[in-house]
Amino acid sequence: MTLSAHIDSFARDNLPPREQWPEFKFDLPELNYPERMNCAAVLLDDMVKAGHGDRVAVRAAHESHIVECTYAQLQAQANRVANFLVGEMGLKPGNRVLLRGPNNPMMAASWLAVFKAGGICVGSMPLLRAKELTEIVNKAEITHALCDKRLEAELKLTLPSCPCLKSVKYWYDDATDALIGRQSTAFSNIDTSAEDVAVIAFTSGTTGKPKGTMHFHRDVIAMCDCFPRSCLKPGRDDIFIGSPPLAFTFGLGGLLCFPLRFGASTALVEKFTPDSMLEAIQKFKATILFTAPTMYRALAGIWKNHDLSSLKKCVSAGEALPDATRRVFREASGIEIIDGIGATEMIHIFISHAPEHVKYGATGHAIPGYTATVLDENGERCAPGQIGRLAVKGPTGCRYLADDRQKNYAIDGWNVTGDAYVMDMDGYFHYQARTDDMIISAGYNIAGPEVEGALLAHPAVAECGVVGAPDEERGMVVKAVVVLKPGNRPDDEMKKNLQDHVKQSIAPYKYPREIEFVAALPRTETGKLQRFKLRTAS
Repeated sequence: MTLSAHIDSFARDNLPPREQWPEFKFDLPELNYPERMNCAAVLLDDMVKAGHGDRVAVRAAHESHIVECTYAQLQAQANRVANFLVGEMGLKPGNRVLLRGPNNPMMAASWLAVFKAGGICVGSMPLLRAKELTEIVNKAEITHALCDKRLEAELKLTLPSCPCLKSVKYWYDDATDALIGRQSTAFSNIDTSAEDVAVIAFTSGTTGKPKGTMHFHRDVIAMCDCFPRSCLKPGRDDIFIGSPPLAFTFGLGGLLCFPLRFGASTALVEKFTPDSMLEAIQKFKATILFTAPTMYRALAGIWKNHDLSSLKKCVSAGEALPDATRRVFREASGIEIIDGIGATEMIHIFISHAPEHVKYGATGHAIPGYTATVLDENGERCAPGQIGRLAVKGPTGCRYLADDRQKNYAIDGWNVTGDAYVMDMDGYFHYQARTDDMIISAGYNIAGPEVEGALLAHPAVAECGVVGAPDEERGMVVKAVVVLKPGNRPDDEMKKNLQDHVKQSIAPYKYPREIEFVAALPRTETGKLQRFKLRTAS
C-alpha cells in the first residue's frame, strides 16, 4: 500500500488483513492508475481542465424551472463545501463524513467535496430511521455529518447515542448556507493515495447487522471505467436520470460518477413515482435511465402518455429482472433494458451486456475488466448448467470494515456474492436465487431478522419469522409469520397495527406487506427458527 494521506488512520486500521482480501485484476489498459489519485480531481477538476467547464454537469427542477449547473460551477461549489468542511467543521483527512439528503445538486457537491478534502464519504438513504443511523455512525465512528435540513429529525435522535459524531451541519439552513457561500471557490485537493479509502458503503447482511464496505479512490474510478465503458457507452451529450439514491453505490455510479467521467450530465430528482419519473424524463429530455425492475414494469403501463423520444438506454439492477418485465417494457418503449448485477461489496455492476447482446433469461456475461464463474460447495468450478455460488474477480472487491464476515465473502481470491447462478455454454449467467436470507424487494435489500426485531418490540407479538414471498410486481415482498400473545385478535386491524409499528421503527420500505398469524413457529430441537419452512409455506 502506498503512503496514505490520511491523518485519521481509522479506516486503514480497520481494513481486513491483506491475506483476507480477494484477488484484484487490472487487465485493461484504462485500469492502470497512478499511485496518487483523488477521485474528485479525476471526475471534476480534470474535466474542467480538459475544456468541459462550460458544459452542463447537473440539472435539477426548481418550482417550474430547470436549474443547470456547469462543470465549473459544480467545481466552485464543491470547493466551497470542502473549505467549509475543513475550515468551519475541522475535517481532517481520513475522518468519516455522513452525507444525508435526497438526490439534489447540494448532495452531489458534498460527495465531491468530501473526496477533495480527503474525507471518507458514508451515504445514508433519506428513509433511514435513528436506530439504523446510530448503527452506521457507531460502526464507522463517523465524526462529521452534512445533512439536508429537511432530514434533521432522525439524525438529531441519534446524537445522544453517538459520542463520536462531533460536528453536524445542515444545508438549506440559512446560517450554514451563508457560511458556505462565503468560502473560497479555490481548494487544494488532498493528495490521496489511490488506495486511500474514499467510501464506506453500508449494506445490510442476513443478520441485519450493518456491514461497511470500504472502497478506495481507485475503485470509484474503476467502476466508471468498466460497466459504462463496455456496456452503456455514454457520450458527452447524454443526460442521465434515475431513482436510486446517491447513498446506494448503484446511484452514486449511475447518477453522479458515470456522467462526470464521460463529460455528460445528470438530472437529479428528489422523489419519484412512475408518473413523475416519466414527466421528469420528458422535462429534462433524459437519454439514459437507471432504475429497478419494479419501476420498469410500472412505467410500461403509462409509457404512451408522455413524449419520451429522448430516452435511448435503460439500465436495470438491484434485483433480478424478470423476462416478463423486460418484454412488456420493450413492447411499450421499443428499448431493450440493459440488465446487470452488482454488489455493494464490488461497488457496482460486474455482469451485464450491451443491448445488442441480450439473451433472454440471462443477466449477461462478465464485463471487460472482470472474471466470473460459478462454484460448488467445495469451491470447484461448476459445469455449465449446474447451479452454484456466483464468484467474481476484477479491479474492485470486498473489504469489510472490521467484520469477521470478510472470510465468508472473499474465498480463495474470489468475491463470493451470495447469489445462486447458472452459467451456460456461451458464458452467460442466469440468476436463480439468493443463497442467504436477504429479501430483495423492488430493488431494496431487506434483512429478515431486522424486521423480526421491529415486530418483536410490539407488545402484542410473542414470536415471529420474516421471509421473502414471491411477488409478480416487486420480485419479492416481506412476509411475516407471527405468533400473537394471548388476548390479541389475529385480524386485519392487528395486521395494520403491526405494519404501522414497523414503519415507525425502521425504514418504511421494510414493513411486511404480508402477515400470517400462526399458533407456533417451526423450530429445530435446539430452538432455531426454520426459515426454509416459512418460505415453503409462503
